Amino acid sequence: MAQSQAMVVASAARPSKRPVAVWLLVCAGMVFFMVVLGGLTRLTDSGLSMMDWKPLSVLPPMTEAEWTYWFDIYRRIPQYHNVNAGMTLIEFKGIFWLEYLHRLWGRLIGVVFLVPFLWFLWRGHVDRHLAPRLALLFVLGGLQGALGWFMVASGFTEVAAVSQYRLAAHLIAAVIIYGAILWVALGLLNPRPSLVAPDTAALRSRLSWLLGLTTVVILSGAFVAGLDAGLIYNTFPLMNDHLVPPEIFDHSPWILNFFENHATVQFTHRVLALTAFFLILWAWWGSRAVAVPPRARAPLALLPLAAVLQVGLGISTLLLAVPVSLATLHQAGALLLFTALLWAIREMTPGEAA
Repeated sequence: MAQSQAMVVASAARPSKRPVAVWLLVCAGMVFFMVVLGGLTRLTDSGLSMMDWKPLSVLPPMTEAEWTYWFDIYRRIPQYHNVNAGMTLIEFKGIFWLEYLHRLWGRLIGVVFLVPFLWFLWRGHVDRHLAPRLALLFVLGGLQGALGWFMVASGFTEVAAVSQYRLAAHLIAAVIIYGAILWVALGLLNPRPSLVAPDTAALRSRLSWLLGLTTVVILSGAFVAGLDAGLIYNTFPLMNDHLVPPEIFDHSPWILNFFENHATVQFTHRVLALTAFFLILWAWWGSRAVAVPPRARAPLALLPLAAVLQVGLGISTLLLAVPVSLATLHQAGALLLFTALLWAIREMTPGEAA
């Protein structure tokens, strides 16, 4: 009896982890928006409108003379001559503001993460096991900003577009950071059982493989975006009357086709996406017979909806030759599907709550 009372007193004295979880969920939501905003800047060719990287600078051009200065610099890079020749200052401001918002949002995420982290650390809400992980996430966020500039810098060439390799690295890094923040937040928000039933463990393992496959699909989508490969073969399910495009192995060595051949990159993305779609639906159907934890039911119910929505957005984006609105929603849909999978896996993972 005395031991039970002592445990209750100790539990009451321990700082609540819920505020930390809510803060991390806010950060994850901001990263989600950052990924979608990044896709929008790429689709509108806005990413190269800011030709420098000053991490501590937050003020945009304030006078007409400053705007003219930045516009003159932009007119010296190949993208202006190859893509936007004849652009007016007003049109330049449109793409500049989008890239400026993208970069400013990234800095804001850093502030929203760092300041509460230091506060929670000081107040004892972050224990010695969690603190290093959160510190690492902050460092990774800073490195992600540097990786973003490394990507943008690749576009100041005669190609007039960023490297699809660097674009893919930048996107996957963002997805990993988003997933890590969400994983920790969900662990803090809900305590988890120390054991799960064997059939639940099997389902969790299956969903973990599907989360990996979904991440690969997102990676392949980055190559489609980086090469503008969605602007060809705008038919479905065939690719201009072909099940497999005839030029699929035109490049040499053959491995380069999967990263630099427009037809191969789009074909690979289609195959991976449809494979993930059917496997996710199969896993969801099988989960109906599994006694999953109550909190896992919501993300499992979200899985087929997110999968159907994502495939529908992908096909529509392709058939309509990549309109900006649908392509942006398609990128958001990929992250929504990733979220549902990770959420379901987390709720079925035994152990201490992060």
